[in-house]
Amino acid sequence: MPEGPEIRRVADALQAQVGGRVIDRIFFGLPPLKKWQSCLKGCYIEKIETRGKAMLTRLDNGLTIYSHNQLYGRWIFCDSDDYPQTKRQLRLAIDCQGKSALLYSASEIAVLDAAALSSHPFLSKLGPDVLSSETTVEHIIERLCSKKFSNRQLGSILTDQSFVAGLGNYLRCEILFYAGLSATVRSRNLDEEKRKLLAKSILHLSRQSYQTAGITNNLSDAKKRMKQGATFEEARFYVFRREALPCYRCGTRIEKKSLAGQPCFYCPGCQLL
Repeated sequence: MPEGPEIRRVADALQAQVGGRVIDRIFFGLPPLKKWQSCLKGCYIEKIETRGKAMLTRLDNGLTIYSHNQLYGRWIFCDSDDYPQTKRQLRLAIDCQGKSALLYSASEIAVLDAAALSSHPFLSKLGPDVLSSETTVEHIIERLCSKKFSNRQLGSILTDQSFVAGLGNYLRCEILFYAGLSATVRSRNLDEEKRKLLAKSILHLSRQSYQTAGITNNLSDAKKRMKQGATFEEARFYVFRREALPCYRCGTRIEKKSLAGQPCFYCPGCQLL
C-alpha cells in the first residue's frame, strides 16, 4: 500500500492537473455516489490535501471528495479526450478544461460536508500527519510517552495510523534501523535520548522520502551507488527488501521476520535493543 510520502506526491500531481480549475464533468463509478455528479459539475477545485494515506479534494461549495487508494487504487492523469485503455475499473473521473484526473480500482471514496468530514470513522481517528509542518519532534515524543502507546511494541505503533498518520511498512523498517531499535522494544523502555532519536527519525525519513520519491537511505550514498550502476530500487533503502545483503553500516546480513502479518527487515548487528 502506498504510504504517506507517495500519496502526498500523487496529491501534488493532482493539484497540478486539476487544482484551481472548474469541473466540467465528474463521474463516479460507485453507484451510491452517482447522485453527486450533477451537483459537483461547475464547482471550483480549491486545493488537494492529504491526511496520512487519505486524499481530500476540497471544493468551493464546502464539500470535499475523500479518497483512499487502499492497496490497488491508482490515479492516472491525461487529456480529457485521451482516456487510457485499461481493464481497471474507473471509480472517479474529474474533467477540467481539457485536463483529466482518473482514479482506478479504489473502493474508498465519499463526498463529505464539513460535519461528515470531522466525524469520518477513518479520518477522525488519525494521529498527526507525519508530513505536516505542524507535526514536531515534541509532538511525537509526547505520543510515545502517552498511556495509549508507551507500553506497546514499536513495530506495532509505527504502522498504527492513530499514532502518526502516513507511516507504513517500509518506513517502519527504515525508521527502526535508523534509530538503532528493535521492533519489539517498547517506548517506556527507551531513555530520553533514544526516544528523541526515534522521533527525529520518524519525521526525517518520512520527509526525505517525500522529497526524493522514495529514498530513505543516506542520500549521498544512494546517489553514489546509482552512479555505479545500482538501480533506484537497489539504492533507495537501508534495510527494506535487502534480506541476506550486508548492512551498509556494520556488514551484518540483513534479516527478515514476520510482524503483524508484514515482513519486517532489520539488521541484527545495529538494532540491538
